[in-house]
Formats: sequence, structure tokens, C-alpha cells
Amino acid sequence: MDSDRKSAVSSFYGGRRSSVDALNNDYSSPLPHYAPQPAQSRPRVDSSSSFYADRQSRFNNDTINGNSAGYNHMSFLDAGRIEPVKGGRDEEEEARRNDEAWDVYADFNNAGPRYSTAFGLGHTDAGYQQLPPPPSIPQAKTDDASSTRTPVELVTVPALGPEWNLSEMKDMTQAGKREKKYDKRRAFWKAWNRGDTGLCGKWFTKKFLVFFVFAWVVIIVILLAITIPRVPGFSFNSTTPLDSATGSFNASIPSQFSRSPANFSFPALADLEVDTTSNILPLTFNSISAEIYDTTSNLQVASGNFGHTTLSAKTFSKIQIPLNFSYVATNTSDPTWNNWYNACKNPGLYPSGTRPGISFILVLKMYIAGLPSAHGASTQVTDASCPIQLSMNSA
Repeated sequence: MDSDRKSAVSSFYGGRRSSVDALNNDYSSPLPHYAPQPAQSRPRVDSSSSFYADRQSRFNNDTINGNSAGYNHMSFLDAGRIEPVKGGRDEEEEARRNDEAWDVYADFNNAGPRYSTAFGLGHTDAGYQQLPPPPSIPQAKTDDASSTRTPVELVTVPALGPEWNLSEMKDMTQAGKREKKYDKRRAFWKAWNRGDTGLCGKWFTKKFLVFFVFAWVVIIVILLAITIPRVPGFSFNSTTPLDSATGSFNASIPSQFSRSPANFSFPALADLEVDTTSNILPLTFNSISAEIYDTTSNLQVASGNFGHTTLSAKTFSKIQIPLNFSYVATNTSDPTWNNWYNACKNPGLYPSGTRPGISFILVLKMYIAGLPSAHGASTQVTDASCPIQLSMNSA
């Protein structure tokens, strides 16, 4: 068992084999620090370690025996004989020295030496002629005129800039452009709202725009007050609200009363007075339409139309609207027909010589230049005389 515990390998540092069993050896207890120390076998050398003092240097043993842990010329494999980089034959130089030109299409167009005979591989046919070499291309200018290299054209290439970041790539998209425009508009609106800038540079700031708009509103109100026409007032002639028609209009409509069937028709003129005192500018009528209704039956008995006319401002102007009285009844017992027939009969048929009056309502519809829609007016007339007079035998 003791032999198994002892090491059969020499010391790693080249020392002699120890006969002491370090596991089973009983070592003496260490002496206290106050006990006298035994005398050392040899003096201590402070400049070197005493652990390897009795052993030889490993460097000397390795140097003598030829053993080393480093690399030597046997650590690498011999690759054999080194070949030259380029062989003795240069195919490019031989091809460059061959000045004979050949046409690759010669086998098809018969215009030059055949491809098979270009390098002396076949027989030369007398029927083919060698194409002349292409004209020489003028060489480009070079910085070094004495250079024997192939001329190189100098091109200025701009230096590459830095790569685009994510914000720059986003600004190039449609969404990024819209966002930038929105930010500019918002910043401009905030600056204008604070009064720092104007709509046109330094002009039209917020304060200036308020006064400018107010001035324009005042001017527009004044212009509208002057230019917008007012609807005039109408009134009938108190003496003769209906006048007899004259001229071509009177001749165009027959004046008659008929019993079978019961009807009547005659022309007349409505004598009106127009009040334009509320207008500053002259008043222009595009058209005026008139309708007359009987007050007893509320049936229409006449209609008329007055064309384009212009009346002076701040005056009372008189106009006459032509009316065409026309009514058809079932029989002579119709109250409307009887009222108008009695009012238009000859005065000689009445013992007192006075005809009864008629009552009606006049409705006007006016189209005035400068106003967007039509305007209406109406008035009622009582006890008006008939504008025509029937003959004694018309009954």
C-alpha cells in the first residue's frame, strides 16, 4: 500500500524523486513564535526564491536535451517547389501581335476572310478579301502626355453624402409633405393671431384687418342703402280709377255685352299713381301685371300687363296699366254679369240719369330691377264708374 501512495513519476521541475509519503507522514507540530528556532542548514538568499534553490534551471536542461515548447521549422508542412506566378507563354501578347483582322460574319456575307481561316487553320480562298482594319479612334487627353498606359477619361464624381435618416425619408412621402404644410399653416395662424405677422408680409395684421373689414362693411352698407331699390306705393285716381282705352289697344278688343251666352268684354286703363319718394336712384320696372276681382263674387273679371319702364326717384309718377275685361257666365242671372252690365248701361235708361257704381279689387305683381323676387301690392276701389257706355238699344 505504501508503494501505491508513492509517486513513480519524477518531479515536474526535474528534481530527484522524494521518498517521503506526504499523505501518511506525521509532521511535527509547529513551534510557537516565542520558541527558539532551529538553525538553518544554509543561509537565506533574499534576492531569489528558496523554493527552487536546490534544483537546476529548466532552461538549462531543455537547452541541453533539445526539448522546447516553441515552434521550429518542422512545425509546418513543406509545400514543395514554388512555381512562378505567370507562365512563360502569354496568350494576350500573342493575340495583340496578331494584326490580321477578320470578320465574324464572313461566313454569311462573303465580305472578308472566313472565321475558319482567320488564324491559319484552313486554306485561304482567293474569292474572299480581308476587310480593312477599323479606323483608329482619337485618344482622349490625359494629364500625363508621356504616359504609355491606355488613356482614361477623367470624370468628376460628386462625393457621397450622409445617409438619409428616418425623418428625412418621412418628409419625402405624401403624408410627410401634408404634415409639414399643416405645421406651417398652424404656425402662421398662431403668429398672425398674436399680431407678429400679417397676411401679406407686414400688411394685413390682425388689428389692421379688423379696421379694414369694418370700413368695408360701412362702405357696403352705404352703397346698398343707396343702390337697392325700394318697393313703391300705389294709389288710384279718386275721380276716375278706370279710364277708357284709346288707340290701337282700344281697337284690338271689342266692347260688348251678350245675353246668350252671358258674357262681356271691353278694354280699359287703370289710372295709378306711383310713390317713389323712398328711392334715391331711379326705379326701373321690368314688368307689372294686374288682375281685377269682383268684390261680390271674388271672381276675376280683368287682367293686364305693363311692360318695361323707368320712373324718377323722389316723385309721384302716374302710369296707366291696360286692362282687358272679359267674363263668361252661365246665364244672365249671374250676379257678377248683372253688376257690370248695370254699371255700364247707358245713363238714359235710368230715370235719374246716374248709373250705379262698381266695386273691385286690383292686385299688382311687380318685377323691379335690383330685387331678387317679385313683389305684390293690392288696393280696393268702391263705387267706381264703368269706363264704357253701352248704346240705348244694347239691352
